[in-house]
Amino acid sequence: MALDLKKTVANLSGTVTVQEAEPLLEWLQATPKGKLNLADCEHLHAAVLQVILRTGATIQKEPTDPDLTTWLKSAGAL
Repeated sequence: MALDLKKTVANLSGTVTVQEAEPLLEWLQATPKGKLNLADCEHLHAAVLQVILRTGATIQKEPTDPDLTTWLKSAGAL
């Protein structure tokens, strides 16, 4: 599963598709101090990036993929 929502941390792994954007948004709205773990994330759909940017979500662990990390930094998510 690309999106695993826990009590205080959302784990995003593999390819996170547009279908995960709405559940992530709802979780972030319900869990304002929630953090994101992107360590195992390989690709984010742009809609998921928009959710991260719009909510100002805290990224607890950056992706290990250097290209994704660069993309997130250039977008202002990291």
